[in-house]
Amino acid sequence: MKKIVILISGRGSNMEAVVRACAREGWPARVQAVISNRPDAAGLGFAAANGIETIVVDHRKFESRESFDAALAVEIDRFAPDLVVLAGFMRVLTDAFVGKYAGRMLNVHPSLLPCFPGLRTHQQALDAGVRVHGASVHFVTPTLDHGPIVAQAAVPVVAGDDAAALAARVLKVEHALYPRAVRWFVEGRLTIEGARVALTPSEPQWLFADIAGEGV
Repeated sequence: MKKIVILISGRGSNMEAVVRACAREGWPARVQAVISNRPDAAGLGFAAANGIETIVVDHRKFESRESFDAALAVEIDRFAPDLVVLAGFMRVLTDAFVGKYAGRMLNVHPSLLPCFPGLRTHQQALDAGVRVHGASVHFVTPTLDHGPIVAQAAVPVVAGDDAAALAARVLKVEHALYPRAVRWFVEGRLTIEGARVALTPSEPQWLFADIAGEGV
């Protein structure tokens, strides 16, 4: 039984999607803890209501990223997780922290990487005039939003979109994509091969929303 720790900063909708899928699909895994860097993160309530231990490591109480990351690692390591899942965790992690969990830390980013890393991805996509946008699940490496890609989901950019409308369409496919990628990891089906991630046995590592953004 694989052990998962999930890190959040806010509402934790992707965390909720992972927790629900794990229970519904009977994964060989358990979400051991949900940790937030913000005490007011709404997702903590969902985790607690579902019997998952919740922890707050408030980044505002630390003088440096290094000291915060060290304290965060102490809490994570209490659970000896096989996988650390970043689900809307809005902190840039130090190279040392990323190295500690290399090959066992996943993130979901709201763009089709390597396009539009960092923040304001939906506005970046609109400003660039792209016709297709989406989300990527990737292994975390020291270079921000550039780790080996596990899976991607694409959505159309339609006339009249603003950043909020596009974000909502992307978030819907994130909720389908991220649990799928996490399940592949806990089932031992992912292998990092340089810049690529192989899935065994093979199946599509992408999703497409329809033209209205409904379904995947």
